[in-house]
Amino acid sequence: MSRRPYRLGRSLTGLGLFATRPIKKKSRIAEYTGRRLGIDAALKAEKSGNRYLYEVNSKITIDGARHGNIARYFNHSCNPNCDTFIRDKRVFIRTLRNIKPDEELTYDYGRDYLKNVIGLENCMCSRCRKRRKKVAAEARLKRARKKARLAFKSVKKKTRVSRGRVKAKGRK
Repeated sequence: MSRRPYRLGRSLTGLGLFATRPIKKKSRIAEYTGRRLGIDAALKAEKSGNRYLYEVNSKITIDGARHGNIARYFNHSCNPNCDTFIRDKRVFIRTLRNIKPDEELTYDYGRDYLKNVIGLENCMCSRCRKRRKKVAAEARLKRARKKARLAFKSVKKKTRVSRGRVKAKGRK
């Protein structure tokens, strides 16, 4: 059996980590590792398209792009089951609740990352997909009601016109 309680697998947003066995609440499961970058190097890496940067504080950023960093595969969720914490300038990921096997491990990347990199309308977490699905269903229902209302009005209008014509013909 693997030492790690998770495996790398295909998710909706690319690659992600999935639990291989039950994981208890508040278990530390990974460390976000990589080169430590200063402010200037972090800005340069960000401008070059690096998406694996974790800002520890205002002076230190961890570049998690190297392949030995398994924690870079934790995906974003607006309703996460994991969280990050910093201890001695090191970043760790722990669970927020008990996790079942085959459940994807996610944490919230933060509002800035969501807004500037992912895009508010492009979030693929289950909460956002359900919300978008609900909004789309409501919009479809609204369009259907409007279409039915317009169809009813046109039928009603035609009936009035035809009644008027019948009366006009009867008078002749």
